[in-house]
Amino acid sequence: MGGSDWVSTSLPYLMPRGAGQGDPWAAEAAAQGRRGTQRIVHAGEVPAPADVAALLDVPEGEPVVVRRRLILLDDEPSELTDTYYPTAIAAGTRLAGTAKIRGGALALLAELGHVGVLVREDVTAGMPDDDECQALRTAPDEPVLRLVRLTLDRDDRPIQVDRMVMPALRQRLRYQIRIG
Repeated sequence: MGGSDWVSTSLPYLMPRGAGQGDPWAAEAAAQGRRGTQRIVHAGEVPAPADVAALLDVPEGEPVVVRRRLILLDDEPSELTDTYYPTAIAAGTRLAGTAKIRGGALALLAELGHVGVLVREDVTAGMPDDDECQALRTAPDEPVLRLVRLTLDRDDRPIQVDRMVMPALRQRLRYQIRIG
């Protein structure tokens, strides 16, 4: 599949889903006649990496909750996504477990009183490390896109950081912004 074959937008992943709407990735893939699934490979508390700590406004190494997922398209690896939450928000909740969250993580965050109102995404390109090559089934010389998404609540407090890695040759990201 070439980059022009798959177009992904961020908006469906930024708002809580209604009852019975299901997973936005599965819905996005199905709309294009494909099958989108995900596998949670780890969930729980970890020391905050420096970049995540800075975004979540916590000291480096302070515990944060992470959900690590392998995103699959037609059973082929499409993306690695790590989603980090401050422990004050996520510790002891379903966000810290590996079970699927009915309605999705954003719906659970909203139930917990944390709704995102501002999102900042930074996209860079680079070469994958050995673990990323293996998980994504890419060649060591195949570049990847790295998308880091910070979600803030109405008081400008960080509630979530997503770090995604995608094979660059299989993706195209689309941003549509209405002005005025």
